[in-house]
Amino acid sequence: MRVLYSLILYLITPLVLARLLLRSRANPDYRHRWGERLGWSPRLPDRPRLWVHAVSVGEVAAAAALVAGLRWRFPGHAILMTTTTPTGSAEVIRRFGNSVEHCYLPYDLPDGVARFLARARPERLLVMETELWPNLYRACARRGIPVMVVNARLSARSARGYARIRPLVRQTLAQVSGIAARGEEDARRFLALGARPDQVRVSGNVKYDLTLSDDLIRAAATLRAQVSERPVWIAASTHAGEDEQVLAAHRHLLSRWPGALLILVPRHPERFEAVA
Repeated sequence: MRVLYSLILYLITPLVLARLLLRSRANPDYRHRWGERLGWSPRLPDRPRLWVHAVSVGEVAAAAALVAGLRWRFPGHAILMTTTTPTGSAEVIRRFGNSVEHCYLPYDLPDGVARFLARARPERLLVMETELWPNLYRACARRGIPVMVVNARLSARSARGYARIRPLVRQTLAQVSGIAARGEEDARRFLALGARPDQVRVSGNVKYDLTLSDDLIRAAATLRAQVSERPVWIAASTHAGEDEQVLAAHRHLLSRWPGALLILVPRHPERFEAVA
């Protein structure tokens, strides 16, 4: 199944790159650094290295406490952070600056993964939330690089999708050293997909370990004071097509609560202007 999976990936790679071009119409950053997506990452200095993968903005924010813990426990190691989206990349730079190394995660093509690992030479990989990549995990196992899925979550919908390719998922999970699940339900779903009981433990949600800065707390207090006693609701992380529904609902609410305030937060920053 992994061979068939790899063949399909090679066949659809031109379509994936075409999609990047389409997305670059809204966010020009999507047309840059394609080499990294195929494993041609910058060559990194020869030093001990821990690798943290966080898909996009939310995962990067959640990884902040983890990165701080790794720095404390492994002071002599570099920390490499990979993302898959330009917004995630920008968040790494904004949040960590030059204190971490950064590039895009390559697509899960066998040759691209091999190139990346030869250039990065990580000692271990920690994957935030749910990213199961058969070729990447197999390549890490063959090189003796432990892989751990951290803050692991698996919704019922995702579990049903993975269940359709259970043999490939079970084979991929067999390459994982440990799965730190956010909750009991997540742990049970990983076990149902083929993870071994000794691999899985429930460790809670690392997003609750985030420490808010004094500036952010003050800004929140100021905003709350400006809002006063108005009823507030938040529509967060919306996608195209959902904003119209949210605005229609808000118009309905205003007929009953004229002072109601909607805070509308599109998931992708490139949509901010259009939504406004």
